[in-house]
Amino acid sequence: MMNEGKWDQIKGQWKQMSGQAKEKWGELTDDDMQQIDGQRDQLVGKVQERYGIARDEAEKQVEEFEQSRA
Repeated sequence: MMNEGKWDQIKGQWKQMSGQAKEKWGELTDDDMQQIDGQRDQLVGKVQERYGIARDEAEKQVEEFEQSRA
């Protein structure tokens, strides 16, 4: 399950983390990053939308990103 404390760290450093997120998900745009604004559910939704994947898969990818960053 998601660890709220880890995501809080990412959210608090979103300007820096958004660059790392764009490296992982190259289809995400600068506008996407601004809309996401550190909100985990927004990131999951954008990954799902841009890559045409199931929400479960998008959740898994975001969780992996979260675990590797915090």
